[in-house]
Amino acid sequence: MERMRFTGTRRSPGTLRSSLLAVALATALTSCGTDGGTQGSPGEPGTDSRPSASPTTDLAHLPGIGERLRDRIPSDSRQVIAVYGRGENSARSTVALFTKHGTTWDRERSWPAHNGKKGWTTDHREGDKRSPVGVFTLSDAGGVLADPGTKLRYTRSAAAFTAPRSWPKTHWHDFDLVIAIDYNRVKGTSPGDPTRPQGRAKGGSIWLHLDHGSGTSGCVSLPEQAMTYLLTTLDPAQKPVIVMGDEDRLKA
Repeated sequence: MERMRFTGTRRSPGTLRSSLLAVALATALTSCGTDGGTQGSPGEPGTDSRPSASPTTDLAHLPGIGERLRDRIPSDSRQVIAVYGRGENSARSTVALFTKHGTTWDRERSWPAHNGKKGWTTDHREGDKRSPVGVFTLSDAGGVLADPGTKLRYTRSAAAFTAPRSWPKTHWHDFDLVIAIDYNRVKGTSPGDPTRPQGRAKGGSIWLHLDHGSGTSGCVSLPEQAMTYLLTTLDPAQKPVIVMGDEDRLKA
C-alpha cells in the first residue's frame, strides 16, 4: 500500500488504523466488484452441458484440461475446481469440482457460473474486466455471513465484505461468501488484504463469490448453494487448486 501523508488534526492510533483499513477494503472490493453498471446480460441460461456430458468417475485426467495446464496442477493436489469458460470473450462459464481418489478423478458437482464480463486473458491487468487464465491455489475465505463450516482460514467481517450501496441492488450480496483465488495476493491473509506482490498493474482481489446473474470485473461468481458446498468441502489438507480459463486455452 502506498505510504500516505496526513496533515491537520492528529488522529489517535486506533482512528488512523481504521481509516487505513477502510481505504484498503474499498480498494479490494472495487477490484472484484462492479463498475456501477450492469455487467453482461442478466438472466443468461445455466450450465454448459459439455463438462457434464463426459464420464464422471474414474477419470484418468481432468476433462477439457490440456497437458500445459495439467502439468501445473501440484502432484499432491486432490481437489480441483475447474472453470470452463464458454469463450475468450464470454462472461459465461461452468464450474466443476473434481476429487482425486488414488490415481483417478471423480467429478463431484457442477454449476453454472460467470467470469469477467469481457471474458479471459493470459495477461490480466487492473480494470480489464477479464478473468486470469491459469492454475491457482485456494487458501483463504471470508464474507459477511458466518463461517458455514469451512476448513479454509475464514475471515468474517461485515465492514470488510459488504458491497457499496452505490452498486446495483443485485450486487449487494456478492461478497456474503468469498473464496480468495491466489492470484497476485499473499496467502494466509484475509481475501480483503490489498497487498499485491506483482504490483497493482497486474490486478488482484480475484475471488470466487456469489453470483448476481451477469459478468464480473474478473472474479468467478456462483450460486449461493455452490459457494456453501465448496466452502464446506474444500480441505487445505487436500491441497485444493482452481484451474480456470476459456475452453480453447484450457485444452491447449
